[in-house]
Amino acid sequence: MTFGFARPPQDPPPDADGPAARLGRLLEPAEWASAGIPLLRSPREVVAELHGRHLPGPSTVIVAVLDAQERIVASASFTGPAAPPDGWEYRNALLTQLRRIIPHDLRLRVPVRTAVLLLCREGEPRWTAVDGAWMWGLRDACTLHGLRCGAFIALTRDRWQVLGEERGGRRPRTAVPTKSGRGPDTARAGRDTGNGTADQGPVAPQRVPPGRTATPGEQPRGGGRGTPRRAAGGTPEIRRHPAAR
Repeated sequence: MTFGFARPPQDPPPDADGPAARLGRLLEPAEWASAGIPLLRSPREVVAELHGRHLPGPSTVIVAVLDAQERIVASASFTGPAAPPDGWEYRNALLTQLRRIIPHDLRLRVPVRTAVLLLCREGEPRWTAVDGAWMWGLRDACTLHGLRCGAFIALTRDRWQVLGEERGGRRPRTAVPTKSGRGPDTARAGRDTGNGTADQGPVAPQRVPPGRTATPGEQPRGGGRGTPRRAAGGTPEIRRHPAAR
């Protein structure tokens, strides 16, 4: 236990500007393998469920929290920082998402929930410096949020791969953007552009302009029970998964 004034997690460290400092804030494959990361019992199911909920495209990052039975209790997707790979920046981005979707477990002596990270990127599903920086950020964010650091999964256009393990598969894969530059148009309801997307359940019905009759699956513009509520500022509310209660 320490006393005194602690530096806020979002503040950069004194040596954050130098390239040598950024290189120090990543984990090599050997370091990751020796960190005691718990193995997923069914990584294919976890990847498939996260892919189905968030429909990720290139450069999408998905962080998810699993309970002791490996059920996803909360998840969020966002676009990672565009700056050079830096575990410090990645950690802050992950902390922001974790604080949005689930309370911390810092009061527990031993973590009971696990955070996993799915990174959608180009290239081969083998370790890169970007992966190492995200690994550093995930490990540090889990420590500051009272979670166990879980698996790191790379998702490319060809396959998915749990880094540090031999487990992977060809389905699902990263969604290929359409001609408009976006991913599939079947995005989940409540997608929060710019600030990340929290999983919020089923797709909302389409709204019908005034003067036109609603067709099956549509809903009048006034809204109703099937329309997700929105918080102040237009940001969708975050709904917990049933397993999180």
